[in-house]
Formats: sequence, structure tokens, C-alpha cells
Amino acid sequence: MKKFSENQWALILGGSSGFGLASAKKLAAEGMSICAVHRDRRGSMDRIEKEFDSIRSHGHGLLTLNLDALSVEGMNSVLELLRDKLGKSGKVRVLLHSIAYGNLKPIAPSVEASETALMEEEDMARTIHSMGTSLLTWVQRLHREGLFAPDARVIGLTSEGNEIAWRGYAAVSAAKCALESVSRSIAVEFAKFGIRSNIVQAGITDTPALRLIPGSEQMKASAQARNPLQRLTSVDDVANAIYLLTLDEAAWINGSLLRVDGGEHIGSA
Repeated sequence: MKKFSENQWALILGGSSGFGLASAKKLAAEGMSICAVHRDRRGSMDRIEKEFDSIRSHGHGLLTLNLDALSVEGMNSVLELLRDKLGKSGKVRVLLHSIAYGNLKPIAPSVEASETALMEEEDMARTIHSMGTSLLTWVQRLHREGLFAPDARVIGLTSEGNEIAWRGYAAVSAAKCALESVSRSIAVEFAKFGIRSNIVQAGITDTPALRLIPGSEQMKASAQARNPLQRLTSVDDVANAIYLLTLDEAAWINGSLLRVDGGEHIGSA
């Protein structure tokens, strides 16, 4: 028996690959309708549409929007189209923030990076907004529009880079810390509206976003060596944990950071 009805929607920001896509598939398989917002080039759409077809096969609602979820115009378009899809009885049960739009420039010069290739203030600010504080903007807009379900779940994604300084990861690290802080504040200030807010910290996972990080191959090798279960985290591992947070039984989990890494953070090589 499926856990959700088609009137319960998941709005997934960054829903065409990685954790966002895996979560869309998992929640759709359990009966939930999906609104997947993504930003991809036309050349990627054949692959992406095949993934969306697997979600459509469950026979529930599916809205896919290829636009900039960080712009005012993009946000307005999503909310307008989503409102029409929801109708009178639909509500947003889940908001998953899985946006991977950040700058990976180093902050100090080296043999590989000259002064002109370093992180600038605008790069830092844009990354912190896109991967961090934009979560609050979306929560505020959805609440203002009355689109949240009475028992809504807000979920953000962070990484071990919130504590470990990886080269080229400074802006994303700052964004993840901002995301975690904003999520805690949402958990406190929106609780009176029935909204729970939590963060999932995934272990090292071989996603398109990870492959953009300098030294990602070494990161994967190190993570696998120290993981007690001797493998990397998969996107399905993370999607399964996100699904668990959306269940009625998880209603008392609020303001938490859930590590989904098989014990990677406590292991040693």
C-alpha cells in the first residue's frame, strides 16, 4: 500500500539529477505527486525526459519546469503553474532543496590558480544565496501563497564540507553552513504552522555535482576506505532517508541534521 495520495505534492528544486531526481522517483513510487524544477541545457533533455517518464509511469501528478528557480521570474512561474496543478485539494507536503549551483574557485593563489582565477565577493554571495539562503525565500513564498500542507516537511542537503575545508569548496561550504542555520530557524519560527525543517548530510556520493569539485576522485577513494560498510553513499540511500523524513511517523523530527553516510564520518582508513 502506498504511503501518500496524489494530492500530496513534493516540490523538488534541482529535480533532474542526483539526490533530487532519486528522491522524486522514490516519493512518486510511494504515491506522491512531483513538481521537479531544474535548469538544464537542451542537449541534456533526452536523458532527463527518460528519467521523468519513469516518474510518469506511476500515474500521479508530474510537473517539470526547466527554468531558473533562483530568479523572481522563475519563482513566480513555478508558483503560478504549481497552484494550477494543485487545484483545490492539492498541497505541498515536501519542499526539497537540492540546488547545486555554486562556485568552486579557490580562495588563495597556487601553481594551478593565478590571482585572476580566485574567488571573488560576488561569487561567494551568489553561491551562499543559491545553495543556502534561497531555502528561506522558497519557504516564505510557499507559506504566503497558502500552498503548504498542514504537516509539511522542508528538507535541505548538506555535506561533510560544512566542517572540512576542501580546496575550491569555500563558497559551497559557506552556503551549506548558511543552509543549516536557516533550516534551524525555519524549524523554530514556522513550527506553529505545522512545518518541520531538517537537513540531510549525505556521505560522499558519486554525483555530477561531486565530479565538479577539484580532487573528487581522491575524496571518493578516501571515503570508501574509511566507511565501515566499505562503499560510497548512493543517491538511493539518501532518497530513502528523505522519504523516511516525509512519513507521518517522522513528525517529531524537527530542526535536526541527519547523517546518511553508512558511518563514514566516524570511520578511519
